[in-house]
Amino acid sequence: MAANNLSPRQKMINLMYLIFIAMLALNMSKEVLSAFGLMNEKLTESNEAATVRNEAFVASLDQKATDQPEKYEPLKDKAHQIDVLATNFNNYLEGLKSKMEKTVDDPTDYEIMDKGDYLDENFFKGDVLKPEGKEFLNQIATFRDGVSEILSDEEGMEDIIKDVQTNFNTDDIKRGAGKQPWLDYHYKGFPLVASLTKMTQLQADIKTTESQILSAMLQGTLSSEVSMTNYTTLMETSKSAYFNGEKFDGEIVLGRKDATTKPKRVELTLDGRPLTENQYTIEDGKVKLNVNSGAAGEHKIEGKLIFGEDGEEIEVPVSQTFATVPKPNAATISADKMNVVYRGVKNPMTISFAGVSDNKVSANAQGLSRISGSKYVMDVTKVKGREVTINVTGTLPDGQRVNDNAKFRIKDLPKPLGTFRGEDGTLKMPRNSIEISTIGAKFDDFDFELPLTVREFKFKVPGQPTIVVKGNKLDSRAKGALRKAKRGSTIQIIDIQAKAKGVDIKLKKISPVLVEVAN
Repeated sequence: MAANNLSPRQKMINLMYLIFIAMLALNMSKEVLSAFGLMNEKLTESNEAATVRNEAFVASLDQKATDQPEKYEPLKDKAHQIDVLATNFNNYLEGLKSKMEKTVDDPTDYEIMDKGDYLDENFFKGDVLKPEGKEFLNQIATFRDGVSEILSDEEGMEDIIKDVQTNFNTDDIKRGAGKQPWLDYHYKGFPLVASLTKMTQLQADIKTTESQILSAMLQGTLSSEVSMTNYTTLMETSKSAYFNGEKFDGEIVLGRKDATTKPKRVELTLDGRPLTENQYTIEDGKVKLNVNSGAAGEHKIEGKLIFGEDGEEIEVPVSQTFATVPKPNAATISADKMNVVYRGVKNPMTISFAGVSDNKVSANAQGLSRISGSKYVMDVTKVKGREVTINVTGTLPDGQRVNDNAKFRIKDLPKPLGTFRGEDGTLKMPRNSIEISTIGAKFDDFDFELPLTVREFKFKVPGQPTIVVKGNKLDSRAKGALRKAKRGSTIQIIDIQAKAKGVDIKLKKISPVLVEVAN
């Protein structure tokens, strides 16, 4: 080569090329580091949402365990065990990430996070793992094996267990002709920001695993939910009581009605006497009885239904009762929609005496008015106190009068939820969608159709003064403030003022809506 014969000018040009190439490599490295940082931010946001979702799943299981302890208490216990494992592992990773971030002046400046000294010094000593490195692997194994053990006796969880074993596998990684330890392969010599992102991804895997398990439990997809051993029997009747000599038309059905679910054999007794085949029929999975209701008093239907399952016979025990009464002696008073009455609305009521025609029944209470027949409406808006009593009188065909009464709890209207484009809570949408969307309010999970009309609300953009808006859409001032909002900032819609049609009482404070600006 004639490198020694280059002119000073050519040597300078060659040096500039080398510097230019080095600068390109440096810029590319910074772009990669920034990309890892942005990915870490997105994963962190996703993990926060998953945490809220998992907390809601656990709360739902807790409520179901309270409502149906025999069915959901075992699932609740396992869900909490899973939650403890997930929380402990997540907290360990969060603590480790915090220590890693403290090694740099600004943990949001990803371009300076190009060194992997912290993990290299704390996890490894040459080719040997230090106690901190062993603890990291132990934390992964504790979560992986703990979840697998908890779910091992639950049919239908096989795929989830397989995913856990795969996603949290720490076996050696094949590289070329040999193998490399899992921890070395993933963390040794990597930039700090890359290791942080990988740990955040581990947290995402933890939360995804917990979500899958809790969702399966909450939706009842476990095989035990559909096993014949978990069925029970129910009694369906056309009315609650029967007169002497009247034919009883009760039906014994499984808890889950299914036309394809039919017993192989029926072995039942009525008050200890075996039922013959002409005293019952099997229709759409139900055993329909055709027997006389008998004398006044309580009657017992006992025995078992025999089903075939996996080549074996499964016996479902039957133990039901029905009552035969000589004559009506009590009123039937019920709220059509709920067991309470609400202030501010017209509460529909059905009031009747069994065996007494509607025109021979009278009912009175403060706020109660008759519509027709057994249909009444109760308006307790002006009733003081927390209870109201309905007194009912019926006249029997022989002229005798019977009386009864019932108390109902009085409740205020529930707290309304603020909505944005029909959705409540915390949302994320583009800026142009925010400008044209409608602010609303609703009663969530309320039995009455009671539309709310928004008349006013406050619109708050970070760094901007709060704007009071009349109506249910953004005005020009609010849109101007919105245009100044930065991407990712959260807009607050607070102090929503709404009116329910036909309701004169003051509504409870409406919950706010938070909207993240997506662009």
